[in-house]
This record gives sequence, C-alpha cells and structure tokens, in this order.
Amino acid sequence: MLLQRLSLCAGLPLGPRTKSTIICPRLAKPLTQVSLARANGNSFAHRGELRQAKRIVVKLGSAVVTRGDECGLALGRLASVVEQVAMLQNQGREMMIVTSGAVAFGKQRLRHEILLSQSVRQALHSGQNQLKDMSVPVLEARACAAAGQSGLMALYEAMFTQYSTCTAQVLVTNLDFHDDQKRQNLNSTLQELLRMNIVPIINTNDAVVPPPEPNSDLQGVISIKDNDSLAARLAVEMKADLLIALSDVEGLYDSPPGSDDAKLIDIFYPGDQQSITYGTKSRVGLGGMEAKVKAALWALQGGTSVVIANGTHPKVTGHVITDIVEGKKVGTFFSEVKPAGPTVEQQTEMARNSGRTLAALHPDQRGAIICHLADLLVEKKEEILAANKTDMDLAANAGQLSSALLNRLSLSPAKLNSLAIGLRQIAVASQDSVGRVLRRTRVAHNLELEQITVPIGVLLVIFEARPDCLPQVSALAIASGNALLAKGGKEAANTNRVLHELTQEALDIHGVKEAVQLVNTREEVEDLCRLDKMIDLIIPRGSSQLVRNIQRAAKSIPVLGHSEGICHVYVDSEATIDKVIKIVRDSKCDYPAACNAMETLLVHRDILRTTLFDQIIDMLRTERVKIHAGPRFASYLTFSPSEVKSLRTEYGDLECCIEVVDSMQEAIDHIHRYGSSHTDVIVTENEDTAEQFLQQLDSACVFWNASSRFADGYRFGLGAEVGISTARIHARGPVGLEGLLTTKWVLRGDGHTAADFSEHGTLKYLHENLPVTQPQPRQMAAQRED
Repeated sequence: MLLQRLSLCAGLPLGPRTKSTIICPRLAKPLTQVSLARANGNSFAHRGELRQAKRIVVKLGSAVVTRGDECGLALGRLASVVEQVAMLQNQGREMMIVTSGAVAFGKQRLRHEILLSQSVRQALHSGQNQLKDMSVPVLEARACAAAGQSGLMALYEAMFTQYSTCTAQVLVTNLDFHDDQKRQNLNSTLQELLRMNIVPIINTNDAVVPPPEPNSDLQGVISIKDNDSLAARLAVEMKADLLIALSDVEGLYDSPPGSDDAKLIDIFYPGDQQSITYGTKSRVGLGGMEAKVKAALWALQGGTSVVIANGTHPKVTGHVITDIVEGKKVGTFFSEVKPAGPTVEQQTEMARNSGRTLAALHPDQRGAIICHLADLLVEKKEEILAANKTDMDLAANAGQLSSALLNRLSLSPAKLNSLAIGLRQIAVASQDSVGRVLRRTRVAHNLELEQITVPIGVLLVIFEARPDCLPQVSALAIASGNALLAKGGKEAANTNRVLHELTQEALDIHGVKEAVQLVNTREEVEDLCRLDKMIDLIIPRGSSQLVRNIQRAAKSIPVLGHSEGICHVYVDSEATIDKVIKIVRDSKCDYPAACNAMETLLVHRDILRTTLFDQIIDMLRTERVKIHAGPRFASYLTFSPSEVKSLRTEYGDLECCIEVVDSMQEAIDHIHRYGSSHTDVIVTENEDTAEQFLQQLDSACVFWNASSRFADGYRFGLGAEVGISTARIHARGPVGLEGLLTTKWVLRGDGHTAADFSEHGTLKYLHENLPVTQPQPRQMAAQRED
C-alpha cells in the first residue's frame, strides 16, 4: 500500500490514528478557510488574490536544486526554500513540494564511491601512495536516482525539522496517474498527509521510470514527462490554488532570454503562446521553458493559478516564494482574465514614446496645452465637482479617512480657479525650459561645447487623497517635456478619472495624448518601484509613511521627496509680540495637515513667564491646539501638559510640542538633531542673530520672520510644485519646473579627433567661456533627450 510506504518514509508508525501515534512536532490544524477561487472552481484573476491561496504546490527545478557543476545540491538555495515553505505552512496553508535533485545527489555519492574504490585498487596494485590520474565513467541516471533518493529525503527531513515541520516522501510514475485506482490512492494519501499538517515531498521515481514518449499526452490529460508536467498534474489532481514553478530564469520572455529585445512577460494569457519564441532548455533537467508553459496552461485550465519565477538569483531566493504568495510582481503570472486596458509596462512605453514627441514640440505648443488644460478645469468644473462629490460620499460612508485627509480629498470652485491660475503660470515659465543653454565653451578652433537642459524622462508620481495633484504635476511634466505616470489613491478614483480625461483632451491638440498616463491597474506601489528600466524618477506625494515605503522599495530609481515634515519655529528673546503671534498661528493653524506646518515651537528661556509667552499659549488654546511639553519645558511647570513622547514627531493636526532652549545656537542644534531638514523659522528683530540662523541651519527652507507655510511652490512663484525635497542632491525645497530638468552636453566640431590634441597633435585646447545665447525655437524643438 502506498500509505504504508509513506508512513515509513515519514517516520509515522502504522496503527490506529490517535494522538499518541502521531510523532510530528505539531498537531494537525483544521482547514479553516477555503480560497474564493477554488470554491468557484476558477484560478485567481489578479496577483493580489494570491494572498488567498490555501493549498500551494512549489516545484523546484533541477537548476534550482543542483549546483553549477551538476554534481551535488545547492544547499544554501534549498535551505531558503525550506524556510519559506515552513513559514507558509505555519501560517495555516497546505504546502506540497515537487522536487528534482535525486540524480544530482546520487551522482555525487556514486562519484565519491567510484573514486574511493579506484584509489584503493591503484594503491594495492602499485604499492605506492602516489596515484595515477583517475577518470570517472559516465553514470547512468537511474542508478544515480536510486542512490540519491534516500539522501535527498534525509536532507529535506533534517531541514524541515528545524522549523518543527514534518515531511513525507512520495515517489510516483506516469502509471500512478493513468490508473484510476492508483490515482485515487495517491489522492487519498496526500489528503491525509495534508490533514495531519505534513509537507509531502514528491518526485518521479527516476530509478524505474521509462524515458518519456513524444506526443504521449492523452485527450485532455497531460503526460508525466518531467517535474513540470508532474507538478501541473498533481496541482490539478489535488485542487491546489497555486502552483509556483521555480527555475533559473526570471520568468517567461517574449523571446529567448539574453537576446537584445527580450522582455519579461508580467502576465501571460492563454492564446499568447504564438507571440513568444522559446530558447534552449536549462543546463540540467528534462523540461525547457516550452514544457513549463505547456504545463502551466494545463494547470490553469484545471483551475490552478501558476507563477513561473527565478529560484536561483541570490538576491531574491530568500523571499521569492513568500513574495509571490503576497501578490508581489515576481516572475510571470498566468491568468485567464485579460484586462481591458493596457498593462502598466505598456502604459510606460506609450508614455515614453509620446513624451519624446512632447519634448520636441515648440515651447508655445507645450504652453498652449497647459493653458487649454487650465481652461478645461474652469469650463468642466461641474463635471469635476460631481465626480469629487461621489468620492467624498464614498469616503464618508467608509469612515476610514481622517478629517485632514477628507479636506485634502475635497475640491471646490475656489480650488479649481486657483489651480487654473497656477497652471497658467507654469505655461509662461515653460517658454524657456527645455533646450535652454546653460554654458558655452570654445574647446578649440571650430569645436564648441554646450550644456543644455533636457527632460528627465518618465516620471512616476504617487499621490494619496489629493486629486488637485494630478493637474498640477501633469502641467509641470508637460512644461518640462517629461512623460508622466500618475498613480492616485483609490479614495479619489472618480475625480482622478475625470481630471485625467481632461488632461489627455488638452494633450491631444498637438497629438501627444499618451504622454500622461493614469495607472488604474491593481499594481502595488512596491511593484511600480521595481520598474527601474522604465521609470527615471519617482515623486511621492502623501503621508510620511507612504514616502518611507517608496524610498525603501525603490532601490534602483531615484526618489524625490521628504519622508517627514517636522518644521520648527524658534522664538528668539528679541522677538516682538505681533510678529510671533501672527507667524506661530499661521504656521500651525492655517493648514495643520500640510507638510510645512509647524510641529515644534522652540522658545528662548528668557521669554518664559513673560506677557509674550502668555499670549502665545492663549492663542494656541483659542485655536484648540493640543500642547505637548518637551522635557525642559515640563521641568519649568508645576502642572504641565502631557509630556511629549518623542521630539521627532509630525502631528499633522492641531497639536504641537513646545520646548525651551537657552540660545539661538541651542535652537539650531535641536533642529539638526530632531528636525527633518524641511522648513524652519526664526522670529527675531536682531539681524545678526537671524543671519547666523539662516547661514548655519541645514534645512531645505530657512525663513526669518515669515510663516513656515511659505514653503510652497505656488507661493515661491513656481506656479505649482511636484513636492518638497529634503535631499542634498538634484532639487531641494519646493520642486517646480526647474527640478524636473536635467542636462546634456552637445559638442559641435569639424572633423576633430582626440589625437589632434595629443603631444604630437596640431591643436591646443582653448577652453574659452563664450556668451550664452539661447537657440531659436526651431532649434530648441530639435534638442531633446533620446
């Protein structure tokens, strides 16, 4: 009986099934959840649904399990796979492994035995310790499999034991699936193992299996030719929710990997196989990518979702399985549901191509697009506000947004008019943006060098519940000749849709409609941040948590932004009452949720217990601002407000911290230690003190006798901003049009070569700085980044 063999392999004694006879470290967990897809008999339609997968088959290809020399196992990779499978098993999922590796493990053992035997014989015959060169005969695969099965299973068992997880070995052949009784026995055995919370380790019995016959598939049934087909057949037979096939390639490509134009296919749909070209199979194993695709499509037809991914890459092996189950964009996902619109990769490609045309337009044409968009915001305001009301009603009913976020989500006629004014300012500024000459140098006679401004490329702007961000960043992208991917929060889905339609209507007057794309797919932000070959700059607009998450996820794409807006106002001992009250009130109370709102009020020790300080406190109480006392401020008070938990806190509401300092220098030190290098203010009448503060403080924006709320692109005269950057390179502070441009060097010569300037050459470097003259509009239109 197969069950008896399994019991012996798993170390389970036969007999009545009672708790005393189960020697697994953990008791079986009841099946508490059935995935939605499997309940309906369908595969998952989207990656995000993979989190619901309950029963999962992990197929480990030969290239994953074996070492590069094909003799022995890749223990490090195998250990990371075991750790991930055990973790998912401990979450209550039902895990099965279809593994290769018995032949490689057996080959290692047999080679060792043969070499040892040869060395002994040679030593006996020669009578000397010096041995002749020994050759190892070609080893037959079935013999290697027979020698390696027990060792491979012992290795799995030892590894899983470290995570208190039981395993059981199952060896199968094609006949076990073609014979109804054997197939039922196999199904029953695996169901029982899963019920007892045991991980089945399944492999073809390569010691006795005959060579695969070509074209031996039966009608509607896939033949077991390799572990790809075995995993697919097993997944369908066991009604698995997900099959993860790990190999030595990133996934499925539209042409052989390594070719110049090969692109990784994110989602593969049935019927798309005619559009791809298969390469050669992996260095080891029986199946190639064509076999994997065939097996995956067969499993998909049977109701099991499939992902093919790389299990050998050292940077991802340790989390590839868990990433797939979490719905992250890893490998190729097979889906039967084809979305109506383009994929985000296709959107990025369309945006880049259209963006290059946008950059080549006459400056007046780009300005006309922006002005037309400004007109549409006013003309179509009823349509915009109706969509916004729908979003507001949905958000209010859901009850998940704070009052501050609801305020950001809301649009009004006044906001739309203000947006239109800002867009027209951008249109004016765009006249001399792209193609502007920054520097001209005569390198030598008839050899002139220019540094000119060009677009960055493709921008990804991610914003939360702030639909007014979409027309602002669209206008800035248009003015700077950049393509734009906009990813808005779901809270503003209806408003964003209408605003994007208006943006594309404006772009269409000069045939560049696709330059601005709205990402409406189910892409996770982390997945978008991995498109390093398609996106040139990411600009997050939202909470500090959103910005931090994007900065962590975007390892290969620059991120322009700030993670926190911990802004300070320092009230010096020589400050006047009127200015202090006005500046502190505006900095804190005008818009508490803004990133440039005051979060900490620093006061000089000399103004404590003065009329000035009393008026500050009275004003904050009148404005209903909750006060948190810093450690030093609390020490001065008998009955103090709640002491601050951290001096590095962004409240984003009508709350602030008050702390006491002894001097202006101590205020600077405090800001450097607890601030976020965003915006900081000094209020004083002493010009020398103010100048020292402005010079010494290392923040993106430093103000004297002005509210922190001035840290804004519109107030700076930039028209609008894509965000405020606290980075030390590229753009810093409110980032408008200039921050979305980079430069390139243009050299105009007359047959010059580097050899002309060598020791024996005829030319000498001049390096003369020339007057900067801007090119004519027709020339500017031709100067763009390719």
